[in-house]
Order: sequence, then C-alpha cells, then structure tokens
Amino acid sequence: MRKGKIRVLIAKLGLDGHDRGAKVIARALRDAGMEVVYSGIRQTPETIVATAVQEDVDIVGLSILSGAHLELFPIVMEGLKNEGKGDTLVLAGGIIPEVDVSAMKQIGIREVFGPGTSTSDIIEYIEKELQAT
Repeated sequence: MRKGKIRVLIAKLGLDGHDRGAKVIARALRDAGMEVVYSGIRQTPETIVATAVQEDVDIVGLSILSGAHLELFPIVMEGLKNEGKGDTLVLAGGIIPEVDVSAMKQIGIREVFGPGTSTSDIIEYIEKELQAT
C-alpha cells in the first residue's frame, strides 16, 4: 500500500486552448483526495517534464484536443525517462482516435480516456494501478 497522497500533474499540451475537460478531471481527482497540480494551457513537452520532476508527481495526465498527440506525447515520455521518472504512471485524455491508442500504449502511456469517460472510472483506474506498485 502506498503512503501519502497521490500526486498528479494534469497538463495541457501544445497549442490547444480548450481546458474544460482537464479542469473537470483535476477537480474530480482533488475531490477524491489526491494532490493535483494543473499546468495551465499551451505547455511544451519540456515544461511538462520539468513540472513533473519538480513536483515529484506519481501520475502525469496529458490532455490534448489538437491532434498533435503522435508528435508531442513521445517527447514527454522520452523526457520523463531521461529525468529518471520513466516509472511515472502516464495517462492521456482528450480527442485521440481509437486507431492511435495502441501507438500511445507502445510509447508507455498506460491508458487513454476519451470523451464521456466518467471521472469515477478514472479515479478507480488510478487507485487500482497505484495499489499494484
């Protein structure tokens, strides 16, 4: 069993300025007892990695609606690995076509949550995954 609160970074990646979904997830995780850091919009992969390291998070939740996930997510994953945070649970959400989900998982993103996923399902997934570690 893990000790202390689960620390989560919810990050909006790229030029996407729509963040309502990310804010809903951040609030739900906070209400579930997790410590949540929200990056704000228009973050680069490098700033997300730096924030994850600085805040010593257990989870990085990447939110994207712009369609740039195939270009940007691998940079985040490589950056986390290079900074010694390769074991961080990374989740993705937003508009990610089903055809791209296997590519996301191949680079190390553990799960992809699309529009309409209930916040309780996301919370349950996180708690289950972190109990296993």
